[in-house]
Amino acid sequence: MTYSVKTQAFEGPLDLLLHLIKKNEIDIYDIPIADITRQYLEYLEIMKTLNLDVAGEFLVVAATLLHIKSRMLLPVPEEPQQEEEDPRADLVRQLLEYQNIKEAAFSLDKREILERDVFVRKAFPEEVDVEERDVDLEGLTLFGLIEAFKKVIAELPEETAHEVFAERVSISDKISLILETLNTEDNVSFYDLLKGARSRQDVIVTFLAILELMKLKMIKAHQAQACGPIWVYKAVNEETG
Repeated sequence: MTYSVKTQAFEGPLDLLLHLIKKNEIDIYDIPIADITRQYLEYLEIMKTLNLDVAGEFLVVAATLLHIKSRMLLPVPEEPQQEEEDPRADLVRQLLEYQNIKEAAFSLDKREILERDVFVRKAFPEEVDVEERDVDLEGLTLFGLIEAFKKVIAELPEETAHEVFAERVSISDKISLILETLNTEDNVSFYDLLKGARSRQDVIVTFLAILELMKLKMIKAHQAQACGPIWVYKAVNEETG
């Protein structure tokens, strides 16, 4: 089962790097490459664990980070013939340029376009190309969800190789449990939904169940601020239909 996760703004490898820089409160001009590379690779592993589609460009940036890391480990000549550019400089330029483009795009998107508001003409129904298991996160970042998943996985006790779980919970079972929870609670934190799982496999199934419910537009998630708590609630109030 592979999920293609869509967000309002495209999220690629540079978005992941900016997310890590912001989360760690790092100076973009002085990126600790070793730490950022380790965290970046951890995210890729989690995305693969969750069967999320990891595009080739994520792997290209991973290779770039490893290359920069290896260059920074090389001994510096005592008397260099010419001053060498910081190996991170090109990456920093890319990140700054990308960040500026994203901010400009966000600003333009917020502007009211008169033609769009006044002249509405649809001769044919719009064709929407949506894959079978696309999930619209509606403004919530994919990396915010993965951050919550990563936190729960880190808190799980280490599983031994001989440990066997007799009960196997399916995604449909988890969907029922999540909806039952939201029938008694107006909202519940994304972290608490995952924390209730008993094993790594259980956490993964719970995460996929949440994505499935989002795909079906039965639940929504909201994050008030970057790296803040994520709240999950029912998409439709049953009383109002």
